[in-house]
Amino acid sequence: MATCGVRRIKLGSQGLEVSAQGLGCMGLSSFYGAPKPETEAIALIHHAIHSGVTFLDTSDIYGPETNEVLLGKALKDGLREKVELATKFGISYAEGKREIKGDPAYVRAACEASLKRLDVACIDLYYQHRIDTRVPIEITMGELKKLVEEGKIKYIGLSEACASTIRRAHAVHPITAVQLEWSLWTRDVEEEIIPTCRELGIGIVAYSPLGRGFFAAGPKLVENLEKDDFRKALPRFQEENLDHNKIVYEKVCAISEKKGCTPAQLALAWVHHQGDDVCPIPGTTKIENLNQNIGALSVKLTPEEMTELETIAQPGFVKGERYFPMVPTFTNSETPPLSSWKAA
Repeated sequence: MATCGVRRIKLGSQGLEVSAQGLGCMGLSSFYGAPKPETEAIALIHHAIHSGVTFLDTSDIYGPETNEVLLGKALKDGLREKVELATKFGISYAEGKREIKGDPAYVRAACEASLKRLDVACIDLYYQHRIDTRVPIEITMGELKKLVEEGKIKYIGLSEACASTIRRAHAVHPITAVQLEWSLWTRDVEEEIIPTCRELGIGIVAYSPLGRGFFAAGPKLVENLEKDDFRKALPRFQEENLDHNKIVYEKVCAISEKKGCTPAQLALAWVHHQGDDVCPIPGTTKIENLNQNIGALSVKLTPEEMTELETIAQPGFVKGERYFPMVPTFTNSETPPLSSWKAA
């Protein structure tokens, strides 16, 4: 399958093997403007698979739900066995109200619904998308462990979890991967979360490795976003912050020009060079961009070049938060002690 030189890596220490670069499928259905027409979206997914990008990432909240249905349609005709399929649960929009949920009944219902939408018998990697701070992580993990034992999921992951949550979860059942935002303009995870994952043998899946498209297009990205693209409202893309943040982009451009690659390829290569336990999952809606992202695997960076990039994009240099205020992130994912839990 790896016809374009997409190598394979072991993700975590539990046996999961994936393509060294994955495909984030969210933007095909939601959050980044109008959904891609189904035939075009499926063609892009097929192109990724045939190019060796076989690690596909979705969630029940993308759409909501329509992205999983899209993946299910795309994986017909024998393609299911050629991919590593990851999806997520934990963010509910029932009756128009956003709620983070991790109680056992919800975990099981969400998994059953995802299996149905994806039209598969088993999910390769099932993440808790956001941590329910009302439910001890041990309780959520207990239900996920049952789903593994029943053969409905193969491996368990967490997304946007703090180090202590990861440790507590891993003590119940081994965590295969932690998904987190990691790029040249999001480096706060390097302080505690990355070392914790490495200590425990947990793989790292980096989402938004191109800074939500910033390293592909620079400041002009904002001018070209559709009116319902949620990035338009993100703090880092506001004019007062963008004027400052473009300094990083301009310096990355200068280095990429010397390297003979695009700024996006350079930014993505930086993530790849973090280690063989890291798998970035850039998303795109265009085949040409997908091909360009694959090309990042061939960009080799010297230790000096890595240092230069990290000096340009030091933690804390970028202005603006990653998300809106009050959006749950790893910084507030602590859950109550197990002793506090009283089942409903």
